[in-house]
Amino acid sequence: MTAPRTHTVIGSPIGDLTLVNTDGVLSGLYMTDHRPAPDPTTFGPCTADGFDTATAQVTEYFDGTRTAFDLPLAPAGTAFQQTVWTALRAIDYGTTCTYGQIAAAIGRPTAVRAVAAANARNPLSIVVPCHRVIGSGGRLTGYAGGLDRKQFLLDREAQVAHGRTSA
Repeated sequence: MTAPRTHTVIGSPIGDLTLVNTDGVLSGLYMTDHRPAPDPTTFGPCTADGFDTATAQVTEYFDGTRTAFDLPLAPAGTAFQQTVWTALRAIDYGTTCTYGQIAAAIGRPTAVRAVAAANARNPLSIVVPCHRVIGSGGRLTGYAGGLDRKQFLLDREAQVAHGRTSA
């Protein structure tokens, strides 16, 4: 038996975001043209019910008044993916790290490619900040929402972290 799912769509400075709840807990946050694209037929009915806190926190994030999310989360993934996604949540707002640093942080320093693959499968973009992971040379690497969105998120966080909160 599959847990009941619902979804809602909210606007943001980077376009529409689809939030998905599984059994009342946030399990997905996807951007328009998200890659790899999730199957929208699995999102359940569209309703705003049950998304008030998540919607408010995402709005606050983009407004520059929230630097950390405080939501119950239910991302579906393997044990390794869950470990990587937990490590992503430890990356400080307004900072970046490399895939190698994440691999080292989880005690798997040679698993850089596996970390990158888990990062790419993060179903909770923005809330689980995979956008804060960059290549070893300091360059932007792939992002499910595209590199323009990744750059926007990093720039926005840098503005807020340095006290320049005008959008």
